[in-house]
Amino acid sequence: MSAEQNPTSEAAEAADEAAPRPGRLTAAAALTALEGLTLAVGGVWMLAEGFAGEPDDRRSAVTGGITLIVLALLPLIATRGLLGRRGWSRGPAVVTQIMALPVAYNLLQADSMAIPAGIALAVVAVAALVLLVNPATTQALGIKGPGRAQDGER
Repeated sequence: MSAEQNPTSEAAEAADEAAPRPGRLTAAAALTALEGLTLAVGGVWMLAEGFAGEPDDRRSAVTGGITLIVLALLPLIATRGLLGRRGWSRGPAVVTQIMALPVAYNLLQADSMAIPAGIALAVVAVAALVLLVNPATTQALGIKGPGRAQDGER
């Protein structure tokens, strides 16, 4: 058989990337990006408060701001990978959603304006999780299920 009749895995990957990105994958990337941007904005706001404002503890405000900015990198890097259809990107995106759920729960336990934020965060995290484990998303990212790692090589 010639190479034209038996396409290589590289040719199959190129064909997969040429196909349009599934809407579910794009939506998961958008939700993950929203979380990352929200963390970054919150971190910048805390830093600004720490430097310019009168926080109760300036050191805690600066440390919290830097921590949020660093944490924002995980979903933002995952977003870039999801948009580029990189299989590795689903892991960090799922971890981001799992980390968001306890935060949403704590916001829901507050007796303040944090309750709507907790509801919004919970909805975004659950929706993103559903989109990330969807078979169309998994297939678009080239992730094979357990026991199927050898299927593509036969």
